[in-house]
Amino acid sequence: ADRKMKYRPKVLTDCVCTGGTECKDVIANAGVASVASTIFVRVALGTLLERFGPVNVQTGLMFFGGFWVAVAGTISAPWNYTLIRFFIGCAGATFVTNQFWCSLMFAPNIVGTANATAAGWGNLGGGVTQIFMMSVLFLPMKNSGVPADTAWRIAMQVPAALFILTGIGMKLLCWDTPTAKRFDVLVTGKTQKPSMFDYVEVLKDPRVVVMIFQYSACFGTELAMNNQLATHFRTYFQMDAASASTLAGCFGLMNLFARSLGGITSDVLFKKFGFRGRIWAQFLALFFEAIMLFVFGCIDNTQPWYVALSVLIFFSLFVQMAEGTSYGIVPFMNKRQLAVVSALVGAGGNLGAVIAGFCFYKPISDALLPFKIHAGYVMFWALLSPCFYWPEYGGMFSGPAADYAEEVESSKEPKAVEAEPAAAGGDQVI
Repeated sequence: ADRKMKYRPKVLTDCVCTGGTECKDVIANAGVASVASTIFVRVALGTLLERFGPVNVQTGLMFFGGFWVAVAGTISAPWNYTLIRFFIGCAGATFVTNQFWCSLMFAPNIVGTANATAAGWGNLGGGVTQIFMMSVLFLPMKNSGVPADTAWRIAMQVPAALFILTGIGMKLLCWDTPTAKRFDVLVTGKTQKPSMFDYVEVLKDPRVVVMIFQYSACFGTELAMNNQLATHFRTYFQMDAASASTLAGCFGLMNLFARSLGGITSDVLFKKFGFRGRIWAQFLALFFEAIMLFVFGCIDNTQPWYVALSVLIFFSLFVQMAEGTSYGIVPFMNKRQLAVVSALVGAGGNLGAVIAGFCFYKPISDALLPFKIHAGYVMFWALLSPCFYWPEYGGMFSGPAADYAEEVESSKEPKAVEAEPAAAGGDQVI
């Protein structure tokens, strides 16, 4: 087949966001600002969740995020675009609250499914937004005669309103634990007050560090794809904006079930093989994610776009599954420091996006090579799965130590809610 032109003026807009253009730099800088704020707030939530509880923290993040999404409609220059992206990025920390909250609410034998489903449907918003903002809000307004510059500003008010309404509903209707309205750290077996030294204690554990980077290899990859795919389909496969965003959105839409599938797989293998089942589920998801990402990087624009889309769907399946299997392991890593572990692993996901952006995609002008290098990064961390070993749970190639075998068997059974210690503080208002 004849090689396609690099650019087709009839398809692409006047401003092509590729290397060397001003808008490319503005978008990249704003993306870094957004991810930086998310990482900072995600890490901070380890302490904030223990002090204020998941309902108060999540509500505060929703209100804060909603305000800045609404203000985004006033963007007029690169500097305030970057600044507003920075503040909106703080709302990305809601994921940590989500996973900590689910770990409090659900029994050990189903916590993988619960965490994965809640997070997956949260990430589903990324895919839905790609399609909804363009096809349901912006384009209909533009086609009805509203100037494009006005249409996108009006469209931004819709997600802002949803932020606020969700926050109000959460504050009025939700409890921190199944039996107590307000969270108490005694629920996790922790006796001392939250402090910054909790982070030092957690990071001394190499297993936590490996999990942080494994999560950077799956959720970080998802964030990187969200930043790259629309532009990749638009400029490399020369598609119009609506079609490119729709194809890119398919990656996120897999969250409808794929992340839950990872959690379910983790729970099923845990029931059948013990904790080593969760580790194998994690390894296999990351391994095949790396394989499919490498294959995606081998598809050039001499092939039809639907070939790339087909591979992308399988790639997305394993990315989301790996995210689900990760948080099938996290609740067991250090139960007394559950909030801090959840926060650090969650922040690792955003760190992965920064690593991918600055090390793989930004410095390399080739359209396909960054995907292949990124695949190598994912494979490296997948191969470190044998590092996961706890005497009470076992590891990838061995079961728990004999002294812990009976305890592990009992942990597979659904437990009565462990939140009784919090009941004493149930009437506290924070």
